[in-house]
Amino acid sequence: MRATRRRTLISAFSASVLAVGGVLAAGQLEAAAAESSPVGYASLNGGTTGGSSGTVVTVTSASALKSALSSSTSQTVRVSGLIPISGMYSVASNKTVIGVGSGSGITGGGLNLSGVRNVIIRNLVFRNASDDSINVQSNTTNVWIDHNDLANGHDGLIDIKRGSDFVTVSWNRLHDHDKSMLLGHDDGNSSQDLGHLRVTYVHNWFEGTNQRHPRVRFANPVHVLNNYYSNIGSYGVASTMNAGVLVERNYFENVKSPTVTQTGDSDPGNLKVLNNYKVNSGTEQVRNGASVAAIPYSYTPEAGEKVKATVTSGAGTGKI
Repeated sequence: MRATRRRTLISAFSASVLAVGGVLAAGQLEAAAAESSPVGYASLNGGTTGGSSGTVVTVTSASALKSALSSSTSQTVRVSGLIPISGMYSVASNKTVIGVGSGSGITGGGLNLSGVRNVIIRNLVFRNASDDSINVQSNTTNVWIDHNDLANGHDGLIDIKRGSDFVTVSWNRLHDHDKSMLLGHDDGNSSQDLGHLRVTYVHNWFEGTNQRHPRVRFANPVHVLNNYYSNIGSYGVASTMNAGVLVERNYFENVKSPTVTQTGDSDPGNLKVLNNYKVNSGTEQVRNGASVAAIPYSYTPEAGEKVKATVTSGAGTGKI
């Protein structure tokens, strides 16, 4: 991989990060909780830059939000206040959607990314969605979902499916919900999903949620790194339908089943665990770790026992 396109997943929380040409400087081991660009998969395939920072629109109403999100203009959409919407609002390519302050976002509906490219969603509150809070589908590529606070939706909080690819989900706080994050929507969709659905989940906080953190079909490899799981009802990470998932240096606290290799009616998947830290938590299930493909980017993970402090300090809104 060319140096100008590499990104490093980093090891500990601090106030700043020094990057040169998109590569962390030699010897740099720590980074802030607010990266200026995505790490992991969203940094590949040409990178994810979002909308133009020179064209900025601030919205305070549902109608203005819907118009700005669907516009063909490359732009940054600033969401001011908690805006009630109905249904799913479509997001066009080349958009950055960012909340103003720590309490701005949407309630009652969600965002739908379908067949688009190069979208950033940051610093938004999502509440009481009538369907998914964030739905990424239909071969959408290069998406960065970062520093959001999501709860109390009807279906998934962050669902990624139907051949979508090169996505990073980072520094989000998910709480008070059942089905958190689906990766691959159906057991019969292998023709579209195989070779795609490559996602990095890093520095997310799952708090009092029940299942799907994530629940994976077909994708290989999926990287679940340095996340904090607290008081999880059913299970943490599930790998099914021959997927390959690396669950690495996460912090599991009060989680009966940190990882499982089969759920529902799906065939089992492959799952490899590496140096996770557990407090009052059960045994991790693993299966055929050799079938989990190598992670295709450089990174330096944080030690599992440090992840709780890092994530609780940095995840959610108001931190960027």
